[in-house]
Amino acid sequence: MSLKILSIDPWLKNYEQDLQQRMKNYKNKKRELVGKDGKLSDFANGYLYYGIHKVRGGWVYREWAPAAEAVYLTGDFCGWDRKAYPLQQLENGVWELKLKGADALKHGQRVMTIVVHDGEELDRVPLYAGYVVQEEGSVQWNARIYAPKKKFLWTDEGFKRAKTPYIYECHVGMAQEEPKVGTYDEFRQKTLPRIKRLGYNTIQIMAIMEHPYYASFGYQVTNFFAPASRSGTPDDLKALVNAAHEMGIAVLLDVVHSHACKNTREGINEFDGTAEQFFHAGGKGEHSAWNTKCFNYNKPEVLHFLLSNLKFWMTEYHFDGFRFDGVTSMLYHDHGLGSSFGPYERYFSMNTDTEAVTYLQLANELIKELDPNALSIAEDTSAMPGLALPIKDGGIGFDYRLAMGTPDLWIKLLKEVPDEHWDMWNLYNELSGRRPGEKVIGYAESHDQALVGDKTIMFRLCDQEMYWSMNKESNNMIIDRGMALHKMIRLITMSLGGDGYLNFMGNEFGHPEWIDFPREGNDWSYHYCRRQWSLADADYLKYHYLQDFDIAMVSLAQKSRLLTQAPACRWIGQDDKTLVYERKGLVFAFNFHPSYSPDGYFVPVEQEGKYKVVLTTDEGRFGGHDRISTTYVYDAVRQPDGKIGFRIYLPSRTAVVLKKK
Repeated sequence: MSLKILSIDPWLKNYEQDLQQRMKNYKNKKRELVGKDGKLSDFANGYLYYGIHKVRGGWVYREWAPAAEAVYLTGDFCGWDRKAYPLQQLENGVWELKLKGADALKHGQRVMTIVVHDGEELDRVPLYAGYVVQEEGSVQWNARIYAPKKKFLWTDEGFKRAKTPYIYECHVGMAQEEPKVGTYDEFRQKTLPRIKRLGYNTIQIMAIMEHPYYASFGYQVTNFFAPASRSGTPDDLKALVNAAHEMGIAVLLDVVHSHACKNTREGINEFDGTAEQFFHAGGKGEHSAWNTKCFNYNKPEVLHFLLSNLKFWMTEYHFDGFRFDGVTSMLYHDHGLGSSFGPYERYFSMNTDTEAVTYLQLANELIKELDPNALSIAEDTSAMPGLALPIKDGGIGFDYRLAMGTPDLWIKLLKEVPDEHWDMWNLYNELSGRRPGEKVIGYAESHDQALVGDKTIMFRLCDQEMYWSMNKESNNMIIDRGMALHKMIRLITMSLGGDGYLNFMGNEFGHPEWIDFPREGNDWSYHYCRRQWSLADADYLKYHYLQDFDIAMVSLAQKSRLLTQAPACRWIGQDDKTLVYERKGLVFAFNFHPSYSPDGYFVPVEQEGKYKVVLTTDEGRFGGHDRISTTYVYDAVRQPDGKIGFRIYLPSRTAVVLKKK
């Protein structure tokens, strides 16, 4: 069969056989799972079969534990008698317990599973537990029966996400200003209205899947079907999602299927006594950099677990899609550690984990089968060809890939290159470059930059001056430069660097300092594990200038449907550090030079006509100097050399956006 990916990117022609094998692997695995005409959405129902469920006349509990010699359910419902309730062994490693009577188990009761392997009794949290809580004053976690009498009532029927995502990446626990773990209810009541005011139409929530180590940022998951209990109950999370939908905001889950926590008691590692239940044996099952376990994506039972997990979050919690974490780690046997990805042969070699590629194809097919409007985003540093192309065309099926090179680009420039030496050609090409036919989510800085040991863009630009020079009464050249470049960097990244846009919470107003989770090294303090929203809300501080600019920038982009069309370059001035490009009817002119401020700078455009400024980083309401008129009408006419354009005052470290009247 002919694959469209080969016409989209002709450079892949030499790898047609590899791409054909990609499709063959996908079709064979799908047929193995669901048969010739089966649907993945009918296959991915593990959470409905396994786990603890209230049924007519009682309760049923099932587990998949193929290496177990015996399995028991215990808890405070039976006085923690470890052998009182044995499960019966069925076929294919399945164990089952039926309890008669509606009151055999009750809401809030603690339960644990006892698995016997090689004669040893192993304490385990049920694999499909929907609510897992750390016992007060203890390091131990137990599952809780979650069956409230009043079922949660959804009111978001008919919600559909906006086609172009403007994503506010957030962490519920650290979304409050108080030094503590924030709750789902607090986020719903306080943070969601703020996000709505900022204009973002999508939130991407980190650290939702249960994880025992808070400082892991949620990336060492133990309980895949349980929302993080530090922030509240399952119904509290549902209320958050429901409220977001009522505000017109889509909700993405930061899903971690790239690896799993090594913990055994409260995790899935060695649930039945063997590492091979979910993970590869030996060194292949160990992630050396993260000290975690690596899934065996070839095993049908593992695929059943992971695909069921995706369906669970979409159906039970109404998530609108996923940002897949650690995709690079999944795609390569060496997890991409220390690898450089340039030549195409690096993507079609013995290092490529084709089983993981197949899983990601199946995952994306399932997501679209459940909701054609759902969104899937890949976090991949390697630029795997076809990652964000449809499966039918030979791709892996993601809607977008994160433009992960962009934050690295800005870090490198700000750390190593003085403003006057920035390479404008490289800047434009890096920001506008894409894999052919693939969409990317642009972002200026990642959440990793906000963590202890690194710096956000604003903190890197201004550093200690932010502590005492962000008052409006203060005049400081470092702060002035930082604010000017902060606005310019975010504007050029949003308008040029993506087909969608992402911001980590607080970065829109240049949140100072880093995120430091409570740990032994800081005496378990929450002082840096929060967001100081009051800084942006204070009229006497300059932070609100940056926030107000971000609001105006996102609003303009959405109203003009900016990211639905590719940009067109009009001019690159290497010596004077200027850039001019058009996108979706808007003209963007940037002057990154630290001192050159031309009066009468020629701005080339595609069409003759009258143009007016609709946004500039130099406006007084954004902390600028109001040096560019927002009322003057510029007349673009054909010049003697045939070029069309107009002249404008373009001060140093300033960007201006114009629109044809």
